[in-house]
Amino acid sequence: MRTGAEPAGSKTYSITQLSEEFSVTPRAIRFYEDRGLLHPRREGQTRIYSQRDWVRLLLILRGKRVGFSLAELREILDLYDLGDQQTEQIRLTLVLARNKMVALERQRQDIDQTMAELGTACTYFEKLLAERGLDPEAAIAAPRQRRARTA
Repeated sequence: MRTGAEPAGSKTYSITQLSEEFSVTPRAIRFYEDRGLLHPRREGQTRIYSQRDWVRLLLILRGKRVGFSLAELREILDLYDLGDQQTEQIRLTLVLARNKMVALERQRQDIDQTMAELGTACTYFEKLLAERGLDPEAAIAAPRQRRARTA
């Protein structure tokens, strides 16, 4: 979609084109717009997204996939226009990525510890059932229905 108002060679997109290309709903795109992350121009009721919006949406979706918050993404995107060849944007992204890696490593350790504790518990309960001559893999009997007491 190209309009006469766009410089030659500038590609533009409708909300439908973006949503299909990125496999997101138009509602998600409008949400990012409402949060100030995308800045389409308007022609009447029609939103016209620029190549810049396309790139911003790509970065938003990548950032969300690795766990960046919308506030962090806004910080990163807002640094694009500083005129420093994106040096501060790159620095901030590096700091946030390193922080995310530290947090994920902590989560991995917590998950590993929880898995070990569950493994120990399962071994204990399997042993208890085996001591009672029961197969630990047997189906669990359905709980009995309790009758309502009448007064």
